[in-house]
Amino acid sequence: MKITINAEFCKSCGLCVDVCKRDVLAVGPATNSKGYRAIVAAHPEHCVGCSVCAVMCPEGAIALKR
Repeated sequence: MKITINAEFCKSCGLCVDVCKRDVLAVGPATNSKGYRAIVAAHPEHCVGCSVCAVMCPEGAIALKR
């Protein structure tokens, strides 16, 4: 499973991090152009493709592809 996070859309609300039961996502060190620390796929190898993170993201910043 390939996780794509559009850092420019991310507002670092953390909802995706909270709902991921596999600890795939984390707040990253880099900031986007709006000053938010964008979410990153810290452990993409743990992803099972449930898509809960993408559904939960209010900004539509997360996409999953096989």
